[in-house]
Amino acid sequence: MKRLIGCLLSAMITVSGWGEDAKPEDNLWDRSFIQHTEPYDPRDPELVKKAEAGDAAAQTSLGVMYAEGYKPFPQDYKEAVKWFTKSAEQDNVEAQMSLGFCYFKGKGVTKDYKEAVKWITKSAEQGDVEAQIVLGGFYFKGIGVTQDGKEAVKWYTKSVEKGDKGAQYSLGHRYYSGHGVTQDYKEAVKWWTKSAEQGYREAQFSLGNCYYLGKGLAKDMKEAANWYMKAAEQGNAEAKKALEEIKSK
Repeated sequence: MKRLIGCLLSAMITVSGWGEDAKPEDNLWDRSFIQHTEPYDPRDPELVKKAEAGDAAAQTSLGVMYAEGYKPFPQDYKEAVKWFTKSAEQDNVEAQMSLGFCYFKGKGVTKDYKEAVKWITKSAEQGDVEAQIVLGGFYFKGIGVTQDGKEAVKWYTKSVEKGDKGAQYSLGHRYYSGHGVTQDYKEAVKWWTKSAEQGYREAQFSLGNCYYLGKGLAKDMKEAANWYMKAAEQGNAEAKKALEEIKSK
């Protein structure tokens, strides 16, 4: 079952899954509720029957129908939570992520960060990349858990191993700032390069800064301008200013 949780996460936290104009953890899950490519047509009369019969995928889809208010279902977050819970208790990764979101945002339930962490952890432990990124953000910010930079990096690292560009950017940021790990500019450059090559504009801007300042590699104004231009072309205002500064010299 495919789905995109509205998170961050184009990075993390936004954590995109992060917003690209901010540090990934600045806007944790500050996105639309849930975007979901559902395997069932909302008009399918069998959907409710399958959900009531215990089909976890159908339960998750039905939860999304209520969360989004897809016709003929009214928007009803409490009903969405009911179905997400039934599915999540069957270890459905999609439902666990969605239920965690509901507790995080207080959609259909009382806002409860600890419960959000509980369900996101279950999803992350099953290998869901978005959940791993979000969980890393929880530990970095101390949301629902004791703030723990090392634990944050652990989850970021799990997600970057699957090639997520937002997670790569976030992990690079951790190495550059030394949050949760020993500060290492070369390692920051490594992860920002991987992210930048996938088109992530904040990584492109950050990589441009590294070339401009000579952090983690030799100074190279031509390469700095190259990455600033790529980021500027995607709307990064800071990159545009930096590029203009280089051209004025």
